[in-house]
Amino acid sequence: MKAKCYENYPYWIVLISNLLQLSVYVIGAVIISQIGLVWIIPYVLYILFLEARLLRKSCVNCYYYGKFCSFGKGKLCSVFFRKGNPKKFVKSEITWKDIIPDFLVSLIPFFVGIVVLVLKFDWILLLFVVLLFLLSSFGNSFVRGTLACRYCKQRKIGCPAERLFSKTQK
Repeated sequence: MKAKCYENYPYWIVLISNLLQLSVYVIGAVIISQIGLVWIIPYVLYILFLEARLLRKSCVNCYYYGKFCSFGKGKLCSVFFRKGNPKKFVKSEITWKDIIPDFLVSLIPFFVGIVVLVLKFDWILLLFVVLLFLLSSFGNSFVRGTLACRYCKQRKIGCPAERLFSKTQK
């Protein structure tokens, strides 16, 4: 049986998706704070840059512009940017190289945490590093695979991320 597509995602999915994403950001910041509080500033600025880039380059052209996608970004995007061209979204291509900056949001604090653990072991830091790994891998996979992409109308119309990730499954 095929899953239906949401016109607007239910609030509970938007909430869970954003709580996961925020948890990764906060845990990443806590881990990075171990090398100095001043390093949180570039980390947060990097996250804000990536979020703004996503809204400006992708969300403006998405079917969910002005609507609640699984992360609520279609609604948020419509507050800051004018609607783009939906055909542009369908025709766009992304590669693994294009998503490396997104992976760095988790990888940078993960490796910082490993280095700090090697230099000075701490059980709480270990817990944060493990939690970051679990949330950014399995948590993200669950949210995208079970709650988000499965019900996405843009995926049915054409999504460059879906095309990228489905290539690995063939």
